[in-house]
Amino acid sequence: MNGQHGQHGRREPSGGAVGGGLLVAGTTSDAGKSVVTAGICRWLVRQGVKVAPFKAQNMSLNSFVTREGAEIGRAQAMQAAAARVEPTALMNPVLLKPGSDRSSQVVLLGHPVGELSAKGYFGHSGTPGGEAPYAGRREQLLGTVTDCLQELRRTHDAVICEGAGSPAEINLRRTDIVNMGIARAGRLPVVVVGDIDRGGVFASFFGTTALLSKEDQSLIAGYLVNKFRGDVSLLEPGLDMLREITGRPTLGVLPFAHGLGIDEEDGLRVSLRGAVRESVVAPPYGRDVLRVAVAAVPLMSNFTDVDALAAEPGVVVRFVDRAEELADADLVVLPGTRGTVRALEWLRERGLADAIARRAAEGRPVLGICGGYQMLGQHIEDEVESRAGAVPGLGLLPVRVRFAVRKTLARPVGSALGEPVEGYEIHHGVAEVEGGETFFSDGEGQSLDGCRVGSVWGTHWHGSLESDGFRRAFLRRVAADAGRAFVPAPDTSFGTLREEQLDRLGDLIEEHADTDALLRLIEKGVPEGLPFVPPGAPRGPERTAPHPGVDTPGHRNSLEGGTR
Repeated sequence: MNGQHGQHGRREPSGGAVGGGLLVAGTTSDAGKSVVTAGICRWLVRQGVKVAPFKAQNMSLNSFVTREGAEIGRAQAMQAAAARVEPTALMNPVLLKPGSDRSSQVVLLGHPVGELSAKGYFGHSGTPGGEAPYAGRREQLLGTVTDCLQELRRTHDAVICEGAGSPAEINLRRTDIVNMGIARAGRLPVVVVGDIDRGGVFASFFGTTALLSKEDQSLIAGYLVNKFRGDVSLLEPGLDMLREITGRPTLGVLPFAHGLGIDEEDGLRVSLRGAVRESVVAPPYGRDVLRVAVAAVPLMSNFTDVDALAAEPGVVVRFVDRAEELADADLVVLPGTRGTVRALEWLRERGLADAIARRAAEGRPVLGICGGYQMLGQHIEDEVESRAGAVPGLGLLPVRVRFAVRKTLARPVGSALGEPVEGYEIHHGVAEVEGGETFFSDGEGQSLDGCRVGSVWGTHWHGSLESDGFRRAFLRRVAADAGRAFVPAPDTSFGTLREEQLDRLGDLIEEHADTDALLRLIEKGVPEGLPFVPPGAPRGPERTAPHPGVDTPGHRNSLEGGTR
């Protein structure tokens, strides 16, 4: 590597000119793109740079609601926190929320516009060299996403973009709007991240580059090795050889570090990886630990709701999929899901529904969040999500749920258990509460959301457990109902833990990446004379003309007036 982690003084914001940018791509999914993007954002903002994150298209069930009521991926919300800016729909203009292996809800500029099959969204290219039988919806969105990028670049000194999957997905290149498609449109230099912990990182870097067209390769400016364990000097000969055969430098070797994760996309492996999630190793403040079992329902959404529980010393959080795993749990959580009816069927098939009903009858705590809350009710009428019609719920709360076509997207504020609470709502189901006690209320005691009967609690509010006072009060109630001598620590601040985690990501970039080289790329753009690595992209249809939205200042299309 050249120019090991240079140091920079504080920088004055440029104010008004079209800003610089960088695209962080990866050799594979989960190579570390989200973490590296967040780390670069935190490093830059600490240098006085006004920076924003951007991901043109995200596929995730882990989402967030912005202040203006737009739904975006939680990874981009966390990257915005790393950049110390308010998240907006511009930062993630296209969000895909899978409903099955073959279809997703398409969320455009923060609001759902319909369900599409993968075939309908991506389109396909027909025979090699031929025209597509139809252009996928994704191809039509390039102008929208480039306009969003243009607006961010106009109002920030730098925009750090995150790719998706791999830029060398040659079957999807023609309709690509998130990797080389957006890099070409915005003339963005691209840094490719590879996970060396998986093995084969040199082959992955070389193969990713060599599968791209000459035009795309001209934007690949360098590589970042992620999750390295051991002595970097043993790796350096390979890095030198990689530069010799590709003509591109390695811009950093980031060490493997436990707990460096943000609210990424999907999968239990992701959820159990971050520092906040690993804090269960801290000893309990009281005499007992508190055990939390989270049902790993299909199409689980916003599984990060339980991160705030895992942040508490002495709270042990695990995801379960068998009834016997509930036996020693002090609290069972039914999380959100993109498929409430399907999740109900799954609970019944596995015997979990009966086990949860027995717990409730014994007065043992159960918490349902969003889809989990809906499952706890008496009756579900769904002609929207599953189209299953009338479906009986678990019958543990006096609630009837009807799925509405219009999605509820909100950032509510209220109180519960004598403590202030903030949250966010993302759901089609509308709950009609017919009894029990209210869960969240306003300042005058009027019900806002949720229901409680005995030790069974339900709410549509995601993120409520991040409110420290409420979380502690709720855990004290759970411990009392469970008969545990557990006492929440009085000083756990979830927000502080988040900030510390983001600072660690910034430290990772500052200490182990070539920050001088990164800054040159962001400020000056793509280096000249990057060599072509054969064989290049296979013959086939590919977009060759970039959309003018980024290269031509002032261009706006259908977003005019709707995204600022």
